[in-house]
Amino acid sequence: MLLSEASLWIKLILAVAVAFGLSIAMTPIVKSFAVKIGAMDIPTEKRRVHDHPIPRMGGLAIFIGFLLSVVLFADITTQVQGILLGTIVIVAVGAIDDILSLRAIVKLLGQILAAVIAVLHGVVIEFFMNPNVFGGSEYLALELLSIPFTILWIIGVTNAVNLIDGLDGLACGVSTIACLTMFVVALLVSEGNVAIILAALMGACLGFLPYNFNPAKIFMGDTGALLLGYVLATTSAVGMFKFYAVVTFLVPVLALAVPLVDTAFAFCRRILHGQSPFTPDRGHFHHRLIDMGLSQKQAVAVLYAISALLGLTAVVIVSTGKLKIGLLVFAALAACAVGKFIRDTLKGHEYHPKEDTDHAKH
Repeated sequence: MLLSEASLWIKLILAVAVAFGLSIAMTPIVKSFAVKIGAMDIPTEKRRVHDHPIPRMGGLAIFIGFLLSVVLFADITTQVQGILLGTIVIVAVGAIDDILSLRAIVKLLGQILAAVIAVLHGVVIEFFMNPNVFGGSEYLALELLSIPFTILWIIGVTNAVNLIDGLDGLACGVSTIACLTMFVVALLVSEGNVAIILAALMGACLGFLPYNFNPAKIFMGDTGALLLGYVLATTSAVGMFKFYAVVTFLVPVLALAVPLVDTAFAFCRRILHGQSPFTPDRGHFHHRLIDMGLSQKQAVAVLYAISALLGLTAVVIVSTGKLKIGLLVFAALAACAVGKFIRDTLKGHEYHPKEDTDHAKH
């Protein structure tokens, strides 16, 4: 048992290290490639928060680090095969969009194809928490709804991460925090192979972040945002939605709460305004923080803090015994610290919405 645990930890450490090394080494190469092929983000619309052209498609470096690390260290089960094949599709769609700006319906079809590939390889959410707290069962068997529910979950999370990719380092950093949260929980519920996949993604994100922090030298573009959302969605479907560990139902929701809630609000806001839910606007959380007068770094720090606190909450829910007590105390202290940080950051700032007459992505 000790040998297997030691072997797992060696794989986890190597998965992070290899993905990090490849990602940080490949990012400058990808940046030069993006410039050559014209994959540039030019700030011609008011929604953009940068003031000069910046290369995008940096997600290609994340993908290379992630893919090779998973192939080297993970057990390539049928489900993992489906996830990897799906990432190839989703990265291809994102890369083409970063160069040519695809129509929303084309991107959606690509996302559906990637989700279907995963589902056909056994990545299916079969059980879900019973929303009726007074019901006799803690979980519901989705049965015939399992496949459509899984596809909707994958597409929803994929787009949620994409939609918060509006400030330097935001989507990549929030995704890293979500990775870390689900990584810890995967270990707590003995999902070692899922932990390796998440470790690879986490390492690849950490390798890219130094180039993506404000002021960003390169954006990950849809290539990266769609990849991160897709991998987080599929790994949570494999490792988190388990009927034998009911509390883990909450883990992916809490880990991804910032992008999920932001997306839900965006869709409701646009529908109430008589717009298509896919019509871009300047009403996202990060836009509102910027409109309050915060700098990009401050706005990103606030959303990082909220994501980290929610992630810690997810870990507390799953933990047991003395670990749970210790984490509860730490979570309480962290909540106070985060609350004070957010209050101090927002102090003296008022929301002044800016007119949004343009529709474009970051």
